[in-house]
Formats: sequence, structure tokens, C-alpha cells
Amino acid sequence: MSRILPLCPLTREAFAPFGDVIETNGAHHYPINNGTTMRFHDLARVETIGEGARTLISIARGDAFTLPLDIRMVERHPLGSQTFFPLHSRPWIVVVAGEEAGKPQAPVAFLVKPDTGGLRGVNYHRNVWHHPLITLEAQGDFLIVDRGGEGNNLEEYFYEEPFRIE
Repeated sequence: MSRILPLCPLTREAFAPFGDVIETNGAHHYPINNGTTMRFHDLARVETIGEGARTLISIARGDAFTLPLDIRMVERHPLGSQTFFPLHSRPWIVVVAGEEAGKPQAPVAFLVKPDTGGLRGVNYHRNVWHHPLITLEAQGDFLIVDRGGEGNNLEEYFYEEPFRIE
């Protein structure tokens, strides 16, 4: 039996306990390159700690999921933040969970839709429990910014009973 996990709209305020919403609407910005380019500045807090830590930029290509979808596990990265920014304009889902007594709590699911100003991404703060990438409708490419270097930067947790996104 699965517990129902409602899809919430992604807002900066609702997502703040877990990380940063990366979007241009309402972001600090200023012109650069003799006024030909607008820079949207400091949109996320990138963290990398530990021996030989370095920041990586990668691209992931996620297969499309269909609903309903059972959420059985979450993961976290104790040595660095992790950013996912879509290179497409389709909706996708972010699932995160708070922590209590060293274990993830019940997850929260956010539906990420492009806003009127363009694409929207997220940056999971270091140690935030989250589900792996969930792309909807079609395969999708995402720019990833995360940590490389020595040390174990992945922990996984499997729920005894799944949560279902319908």
C-alpha cells in the first residue's frame, strides 16, 4: 500500500528548507558586456567540502517517467550541494525530505514548470535528502553542478512503505 504524495507548486519559499530555486523572475540582475547581456547573479549556493573537493559541471539525460510513480528511496550528498537545471521547457518533479533523528522524514513533492520568464532549476543544499531525477513527458537533458573529489558523497535511504505521486 502506498501513501499518496501530493504535488505542490515549486516556490522559493516552500523549497527554502531544502535548497535554492534557480529562476530569473525576481532575481538580482544587472547588464554586462556593454549592455548586450543581462546577468542574473548568484542564483544558488554551491557547496563542496572535503579532501580534494572540486566543483563539477555535467549533463544528465533522464528517461521520462509516467504517473503514478512510487517513491521508494531518497539519497543525499554529505560533501556537496547538487544543482539540476533543465535544458528543456517541459515539467519535471522534485522530491525532497527533511530529517529527524538521522533518517529522512516523509517526502514533499514539487512540480517544476517553466515560468513565464524561462526555465527553472533547483539546487539541493548539502545533506538534503532527495529522490533522483524525475523527468516527465519525454527524455530530458539537465545541467548538473555538484562535487567531485575523494570521499563518499552518496547516502541512500529506502522507505519501508512507498509514497505514490498520482
